[in-house]
Amino acid sequence: MTTRVLVVEDDPGVAAGLVRGLVAAGFWVELATNGRAGLESALRGVFDLVVLDLMLPERSGLEILADLDRRRRIPVIVLTARTDLPDRLRSFDLGAIDYVPKPFFLEELVARIRLHLGLRAAAPRRRVRFSGVTVDLDARVARQGEAALPLTRAELDVLAYLVERPGRAIPREQLAEGASSSLEPCDARTIDSHVARIRKKLGEGGAAAIVTVWGIGYRFEPPEDEG
Repeated sequence: MTTRVLVVEDDPGVAAGLVRGLVAAGFWVELATNGRAGLESALRGVFDLVVLDLMLPERSGLEILADLDRRRRIPVIVLTARTDLPDRLRSFDLGAIDYVPKPFFLEELVARIRLHLGLRAAAPRRRVRFSGVTVDLDARVARQGEAALPLTRAELDVLAYLVERPGRAIPREQLAEGASSSLEPCDARTIDSHVARIRKKLGEGGAAAIVTVWGIGYRFEPPEDEG
């Protein structure tokens, strides 16, 4: 299977060289030339790794890292002309797996991508199964049998947040914050509506795993033989 890499870079010359070099190295590459488009692509698509500049129009690389760290686990290599220590440390705090300063050697970047993808390939895929439902947290899809459930992005965010924390009572405010992003805002007042729609789409068996904790919020409680 071809490895999919998202490049988020606004400099035309650097972007062209990156895309050309990574394609030549055997990767499938998508390019986003501003921060907002980059975040949309990262949340929408299925990528193995993101190469991310920090100084971007519309949304900065650090803002993208913060959103991805909260919303979706995906390996990110920062590629930037900003080389000061606070930016490096902040990037790692927000989940970056590597930090490559510009100017850079394309061959070294390719080697780092292959290294990190090799480590990632050894990790098991994150799937949660209950009552005939499978939530694939890496592919960002929920299935009942072989059929994909028609969950919206916000509904999938809420469901994923709950199933990653089984047995814990999650307050509505925390669930809203954890499932929210600049692209799909969510607040405590809409959580009940999202959960109602999720339960309906999960069906009777799956819906029973999302328990209402009165006065607090919700808890994911799969059947004991599946937890």
